Amino acid sequence: MLSSTRIAHLHSREILDSRGNPTLAVTIVLEGGVEAGAAVPSGASTGANEAAELRDGDPARYGGKGVLQAIERVEGPIASALLGADVCDQAALDRVMIALDGTPDKAGLGANAILGVSMAAARAAAIAQGVPLYWHLGREGACLLPMPAMNVLNGGKHANSGLDFQEFMIVPVGAPTFAEALRYGAETYAAIRSILHRRGLKTAVGDEGGFAPALEDNEAACELIVEAIEAAGYRPGRDMAIALDPAASSFGAGGIYDLARAGRGRLDRAAMLALYGRWIDTYPIVSIEDGFAEDDWQGFADQMAAQGRRIQIMGDDITVTNPRFIREAIDRKAMNAVLIKPNQIGTVTETVEAVNLCHHAGWRTMVSHRSGETNDDFIADFAVAVGAGQMKSGAPCRGERLAKYNRLLEIERELGARAVFTNPFAKA
Repeated sequence: MLSSTRIAHLHSREILDSRGNPTLAVTIVLEGGVEAGAAVPSGASTGANEAAELRDGDPARYGGKGVLQAIERVEGPIASALLGADVCDQAALDRVMIALDGTPDKAGLGANAILGVSMAAARAAAIAQGVPLYWHLGREGACLLPMPAMNVLNGGKHANSGLDFQEFMIVPVGAPTFAEALRYGAETYAAIRSILHRRGLKTAVGDEGGFAPALEDNEAACELIVEAIEAAGYRPGRDMAIALDPAASSFGAGGIYDLARAGRGRLDRAAMLALYGRWIDTYPIVSIEDGFAEDDWQGFADQMAAQGRRIQIMGDDITVTNPRFIREAIDRKAMNAVLIKPNQIGTVTETVEAVNLCHHAGWRTMVSHRSGETNDDFIADFAVAVGAGQMKSGAPCRGERLAKYNRLLEIERELGARAVFTNPFAKA
């Protein structure tokens, strides 16, 4: 072990995320003088089984959302356990923190404290070796640029827009390169803005940069996107497709779904499945994430059986980047893709394990941001490192979202002729 890659100092500080809530940044200093940091995101629409953030609960500070206790864990027990550890051995470092925490959901030290250290360690190892983060984590195989899924219309918990569904995304399936994919997306996003202006609708944006207009129902959102795709000069289904994240746990449980905002009332599992089927027939939809609630394994299995050959059926709240739940999903044949969020599980090592499980099963993966984001672009490198093939970082709007997309442009340039960009939804 090189002494230059041993941890000499570990410290943390409280910063604000994109929603104005506290989160923490972690800095690692190595004995060789290298210094690296990471900032931890936070979600609004969270699965019940996600790893637990540590928040202070003091109503006199940030409404109880402060992270001073998480910072104390970083600078206290975690620092004591990791001083002298080699950042180049990510798995060993993460195992030490998992054992030190000793809880099934990382509630002891806080998943936010653990993840901040885990991400900073990976970045410090890359800097110490003089290589990009994606190469450090993925080595020679790190060459696949992810297809972006850009959130252009917000509803659900992300905006007060009158839409039940949380995210309506555009996917530039016809683009030949990542740079062109980003251009397709930005131009279509601009076309949506122009259409909303022309209709006299608001162009305020939600947490992830998508517009939040007061539309009459969820179908109107899809129709608006199709109109914008054509207005931008692209062909729906050929150049640009639609991906949905209903986030059904926010409006359903026990197999019953209440689409109150859209005026549809309560639908049972079969009616929801039929609704998605009609939408797939009508609109150029290639992916539905969390179409059923996190307690509705049967809903996912039914959708996979009925629609899995036509579109991507993706789990998020139900799988929470946790290998245990992903294995259960595989056993149940409940989906064919999984959303990957490092802060749902709490370490880089476990996140890699989750991706590998999916790929071994022949499933797709999409690396994802959170609604409460920072300017840290870690997930861009991570998506390339693990060959995820897809990534969502919100709209082509707002600095904390663009930081990830712009980092991918930089990676594409660095890779040069080695860069690979493919349409994961192309029919074989």
